[in-house]
Amino acid sequence: MTLNITSKQMDITPAIRTHVEERLAKLEKWHTQLINPHFILSKIPNGFQVDASIGTPIGNLQATAQSDDMYKAINEVEEKLEKQLNKLQHKDESRRASERLKDSFE
Repeated sequence: MTLNITSKQMDITPAIRTHVEERLAKLEKWHTQLINPHFILSKIPNGFQVDASIGTPIGNLQATAQSDDMYKAINEVEEKLEKQLNKLQHKDESRRASERLKDSFE
């Protein structure tokens, strides 16, 4: 898997790259293929902004977070991506469950 990290108005240090890779590795527990993950790290007047977009076979994931600490913003983006991935993976199950309830009342 190739991880693309782009930065605006700052340099990507090995520590930042390692932190992003470790947080992205947490998404592997969902056993889905991550297609072309792309992180954009930006320096803004109030701190830092992190934008992430990842393609998966079941849908696209996108998240943005702002914080005064770069690592905190990266962590927030990872949490948002994980919530989206959880929702996408369990979407079919909830639809089937609601259809079964409808059928039982007819």
